[in-house]
Amino acid sequence: MSNGTEHETWGPYPLILVGAVAGVLTMFMADPRWGGFVLGAVIMIAGALRFAGYGGQLAIRSKKVDVVTLSVSGFVLVLTSLLLGNNELKAIILSLFAP
Repeated sequence: MSNGTEHETWGPYPLILVGAVAGVLTMFMADPRWGGFVLGAVIMIAGALRFAGYGGQLAIRSKKVDVVTLSVSGFVLVLTSLLLGNNELKAIILSLFAP
C-alpha cells in the first residue's frame, strides 16, 4: 500500500501496448509480413522512447540494457518480416555468410 508520496507513471506504455496489439492483429488477420514489420517498428519506437528518458512502465532494467534489448529485438523482427517474401534479399544475406 502506498503512503501517497509515490505514484506510478505509465509513460508511453499504453501507446506501445496498442501498437503491439495492432501488429499482432495485422499479423493474424492480414499479412504476417506487415504484422511483423509493425510489431518490430513498435518495439524499436519503445527503445527510442526509453533512450529519450520516457521510462514509466517500460523501465524494467537499466536504461542501457533496455535500449539495447528493445532495439536489437525490434530490428530483428523488422528484418525477418522483410525477408519473409523477398527471395532476392534472402540470397544476398545468405551470400554474406557463405564460405
